[in-house]
Amino acid sequence: MSTDVTSTVTPSAGLSQVTDRLREFLDTDPYSEASGSGERLHNADPFTGTEQPRFTANTAEDVDRAYASARIAGRTWASRSPEHRAKVLLRLHSALRRHEDLLLDIVQHETGKARIHAYDEILDTYNVCRHYGVTTPARLRPQRRRGAVPGLTRTEVTRTPLGVVGFITPWNYPLTLGATDLLAALAAGNAVVHKPDSQTTLTAIIMRRLAIACGLPAEVWQLVPGPSTQLGPALIAGADGLSFTGSTAAGRSIAAEAGRRLLPTALELGGKNPMLVLSDADLHAAVDGAIRGCFSSAGQLCLSFERIYVHEDLYPEFCAHFAEAARKLELSADFAYGPGMGSLAGPKQFARVSEHVEQARASGARVIAGGRPVPELGPYFYLPTVLTDVSEAAELYAEETFGPVAAVYPVSSDAEAIERANSSEYGLNASVYSRSHGVETARQIEAGMVNVNEACVAAWGSIDAPAGGVKASGLGHRHGVEGLYQFMHTHTIAEQSLVPIAPFGPLDQTRFARTLTTAFDVMRALRMK
Repeated sequence: MSTDVTSTVTPSAGLSQVTDRLREFLDTDPYSEASGSGERLHNADPFTGTEQPRFTANTAEDVDRAYASARIAGRTWASRSPEHRAKVLLRLHSALRRHEDLLLDIVQHETGKARIHAYDEILDTYNVCRHYGVTTPARLRPQRRRGAVPGLTRTEVTRTPLGVVGFITPWNYPLTLGATDLLAALAAGNAVVHKPDSQTTLTAIIMRRLAIACGLPAEVWQLVPGPSTQLGPALIAGADGLSFTGSTAAGRSIAAEAGRRLLPTALELGGKNPMLVLSDADLHAAVDGAIRGCFSSAGQLCLSFERIYVHEDLYPEFCAHFAEAARKLELSADFAYGPGMGSLAGPKQFARVSEHVEQARASGARVIAGGRPVPELGPYFYLPTVLTDVSEAAELYAEETFGPVAAVYPVSSDAEAIERANSSEYGLNASVYSRSHGVETARQIEAGMVNVNEACVAAWGSIDAPAGGVKASGLGHRHGVEGLYQFMHTHTIAEQSLVPIAPFGPLDQTRFARTLTTAFDVMRALRMK
C-alpha cells in the first residue's frame, strides 16, 4: 500500500509567459541559423505541451555541405596557435556571464527543468571554458620524453587535430552535453559538425552565436539538426572523429560503423547508477545527497542514481527521511530560482517513467513517495518517486528509467552493497556515503566516476580529471587532458645523434648485443625510466 505521497506543487502559467529576454531572442529568428533544406519540424514545449514550429530539418546533402565548409575553415583554425584558440574560450567565459539569464531561460524553455538545474549547466560551462582556456597552450606544446639511448636519442611527442569531428548531442543537458562538450575539440584545433537534438537546438544556436562573437570563425562550428535516422550515416561518413552521447543501443551501432572506418570515437552511454549508504554513513548527508543525486533535472541526468543500497541498520530511518524529503520538493514551471524540480522533457519520457512505476507497482513494489503525474502543473510533470520492495520482475530493477524515480534496497554488509552495485552491465557514476572507509569502498566499484560523501558533482566537477564510463556506459572521456587529447593525433619524433642504434657490421653483432644487454642492466639498476 502507498503511503502519503503528496508533494509541494506551485501552479504556473508555463511557457505562455516567457521572459522578455527570451521573447526578444526568439524574435531574432534564431532557428534560421540551423535550418536545412528538409521539412519543418515541431516539438512540444515541456511546460505546456503546446506544439511549436522549430526549424527545417537538415538532410544528408546538407551534412555533406557542412563537412566541406568545415574542412576548409578548419585548416585555418588549426593553423592558429593554441594560445589564440584558448583566448576564444576565455572570452566566451566572459560572454556567458553577460548572457547568463538568457541562457538559463533558453535551457528551461527547451528542457522544462528547474532554474537551479539549468544553472548547473551554466556552472559546468564556466568550468570547461576556464579549464581549457588556461591549460590548452601548455598541453599542446611539444613534450620531451626519455629517448631510447639516454644522451644520444632526443624524443618528443607532438599532437595535431583530427580534422573535422562529428558531434551528436542529447536533449537532457543541451548546454553541458551539447554546446559545451565540443569546446575541447575546438581548443584542440578541430572544426565540428554538430547535430544537436531537435528539441534543444536553441541552446546550441545561442552558444554558437556567442562563440562567433568571441572570435570563432562561423564555418568552424556547423549546426545540422534533424532526424538521427536520416543524418546518422552522413555524419559518420564525413567525420575524422566522432563524439556521441545517448543510449547504449545507439552507441553500439555507432561504434560498429565507426570501427569499420577506424574512427577515433568517444561515447557516453546509458547508466543505472548506484548509491551506497554504508553502516557508518552520516544519515542526513546521505539523504541530502540522494535528493540531489536522484531528482536533479527530474532525474533526466546520465549521472542520476536509480539504485540506492542502504545498510539494514540504517534502512528504515533512511527510507522515512528520504521519502519525506522527496515529498517536500517544490515542483513548478517558474523561470526563477526556488523550485526544487521542474518537468520531464516531453511525452516520450513521461510515458516511460509512468510505465516503469506502474509496472513496478504491479509486480509488488511499494511507493513511499510520489508515484503519480501532476497534471495541474503541466502535461509532463511527475512527482519525485521513491520505491521499496522492488523485485527483479520490475523493468526498472535493471533498466534505466531516466526520470525522478529511485528504488531503495536493504543490504546486510559492505560486501553485499559492492556486489549489488557492480551487478549491472553499466558503469558510469556511483556514490558512497561512509565516515571511515568510503574511498576504500569506492575503489571496488565498477564505474568510471565514484563520489565519496557527495552525489554527482564532486567527480564531474573535478574538471582536470577524466569523466566517462566503463562496461556498457561508454568509451573515451571528457574533461581533463584526456578530453583534449582524444580529439588529436599523437606523433612521436625521435632524433638520433652520433651513432645509430645498430651494429656497425656483421662482425660487431655479438659485441653490440652484449653492450646493449649490459647497458639495459645498468639502466634497470639505476631505475631509469
